[in-house]
Amino acid sequence: MRKVILAILGLLFIAGAIVLGNYFIDKNQAPRPTLKKSIKTVFVQEVKNNEVPIILTASGNLLAKNKIDVFSEVQGVLSVSDKAFKPGTEYNKGEILLSINSDEFRASLKSQKSNLFNLITSILPDIRLDYSYEFKKWETYLQSFDINKIIAKLPEFTTDKEKYFISGRGILTAYYNVKNLEVRLYKHQIRAPFIGILTEALVTPGTLVRSGQKLGEFINTDIYEMEVSISAEFADLLKVGSTVNLNNLNKSKNYEGKVIRVNGKIDQISQTITAYIDVTHPDLKEGMFLEANLEAKSEVDAIEISRKLLVDNNAVYTVKNDSILTLSTIDPVYFGAEKVIIKGLENGDKILTQTLPGAFDGMIIKTETKK
Repeated sequence: MRKVILAILGLLFIAGAIVLGNYFIDKNQAPRPTLKKSIKTVFVQEVKNNEVPIILTASGNLLAKNKIDVFSEVQGVLSVSDKAFKPGTEYNKGEILLSINSDEFRASLKSQKSNLFNLITSILPDIRLDYSYEFKKWETYLQSFDINKIIAKLPEFTTDKEKYFISGRGILTAYYNVKNLEVRLYKHQIRAPFIGILTEALVTPGTLVRSGQKLGEFINTDIYEMEVSISAEFADLLKVGSTVNLNNLNKSKNYEGKVIRVNGKIDQISQTITAYIDVTHPDLKEGMFLEANLEAKSEVDAIEISRKLLVDNNAVYTVKNDSILTLSTIDPVYFGAEKVIIKGLENGDKILTQTLPGAFDGMIIKTETKK
């Protein structure tokens, strides 16, 4: 009886331990999460095929159409002018940009004029005797001779004998030496060839200027020129005289330009052709970066979408039955900087208006029509 009681107690103890162990295991086990099936909502719009113009976009920097580098053809010390020779200074046409001291050169010129005057004076007695009929015009020329003014043209020769006589006395050589010095003297003052503004100044008053030295840069701010490169595919569409719409980088200002030249040679590496556009506006500055929009041609039965919506450059996502995402193959016609013109979709098809992360063919979605 004792052994039976102990055996029963042992079995009860084992059974209690098993029950207690299962209780603690069930209590500590975390509940299995339930997966919630989410359906994403996308915005779509209906496809409406129509005629879409192809706008060629090109960019470039503005350059002043009339621009000169100011160089000196003579040597001397730069003198103080009425206007400061500094960037930003405006000049009218013919106004002095800068002056180079010419006191020494002017004295040399007067010396040569004096020499010419003496030569003509020395031949007057011979002209009176040998060419009496020519004496009056040479006497009148000598009487009007002013050493402080630009020398007048020599009297016309009536006969070859007179010409040989005058030339043999060295008068022609002296005359042209004086004319040459007068031209050189004029170059000591550099004048503005047109209305414009100084954009670069490399010297200051008191600087020793040497012949051939660059002194600055002068531009006309009335008209600018922009160089753009267009794909050779559209070379036949670029016509001189065509109007071009231009805008700045943030597209806050628009300008109107005109094609004035088209290069007849295609770049072999980039396969582009260069066109030159004239543009005029008070707000423009040299070096400004502009975008040019050239209308090339139009594509029928096409639409324009964002390039971000393309998949592998030959497909887009469309929506079937308002709930199933479908990858549809399309034909891209023209790629722009941000847009692309495509064909291959039917009117009424629904296309995404923005990219959908994690999208795949056959994905279940909800749609909302973009207004």
